[in-house]
Amino acid sequence: MSPQIFFKIALTLPFVITPAMYAQQAASHPGTIEQRIARNDPSKYSHLTAVHDGPGSMDFRVMLGTDAVEPNLIFFHRGVIMPKSGIGQHFHDKCEEMFVILDGEAEFTVDGRTSLIKGPAGVPDRMGHAHAIYNPTDKPVQWLNINVGMTKVYDAFNLGDPHTNATLDPIPQFVSFHLDRALLKPVTGMDGGKGGVQYRRALQPAIFSTTWSYIDHLLIPPGSSVGPSAKPDIAEVYYVVGGDGTITLGSETAQIHEGDVIPVKLNESRSITATGNKPLEFLIVGVAKDMEAKNALMAKPRRR
Repeated sequence: MSPQIFFKIALTLPFVITPAMYAQQAASHPGTIEQRIARNDPSKYSHLTAVHDGPGSMDFRVMLGTDAVEPNLIFFHRGVIMPKSGIGQHFHDKCEEMFVILDGEAEFTVDGRTSLIKGPAGVPDRMGHAHAIYNPTDKPVQWLNINVGMTKVYDAFNLGDPHTNATLDPIPQFVSFHLDRALLKPVTGMDGGKGGVQYRRALQPAIFSTTWSYIDHLLIPPGSSVGPSAKPDIAEVYYVVGGDGTITLGSETAQIHEGDVIPVKLNESRSITATGNKPLEFLIVGVAKDMEAKNALMAKPRRR
């Protein structure tokens, strides 16, 4: 069975075949830094319809799977939600998920409450809550989907609700964040790096029920850098929102560009330098190795 057909079947079944199983088959990230970095390539997207009983269609690719880092990251997806298309309402009872739109706007739903949110923005969905997303516009929406579990096993239960024509709340009645550069704060010499950067913790650890620990927004001006630094209890995934640069993991260095996804394992030294003529911008996902490590993070004073 081809991966495309496998995943289409997976999205129509609540538990038997899951995206996590497909992610394990599709995304292997061994050895070298070049093998581990997932480069965005729309030509490799699969075309899907009726995702979680949602309307229309989307194009999609598994960028990282369960083997990308040691903690319970289940997958990191990249795709495009087509006009008048979306993902139907569904539950996760042992994992939590976050949809991010990189441009345009979309209707996000959590527990039946819906708001239109302009990107770049994201909405997390905690365990045991229903969520959905719908693109009501005439333009495709660039999309990320990130999932972290109590284990590395994915679960989902579809409600059979495409959730179109929803009543909109003017103020979202659920947690959301924007990748708004105006909210960033200056940090000099971040993690021992050179020059100044702009940084914000967009979502704190208490937002999540699993070992998912934070969402950070980082902007590195040309010529500046962060690190080297290693986190023994937190693995991270860096999504390049824009710009160009280099990343060093351990003793290896690679070029990075918009759309790249970089996994950083536990206690792995990482440093990043912006080398282009515009800032290097990241969305960063932090996942603790266990709840004890997450609780220790929560007990630390916040970065000022």
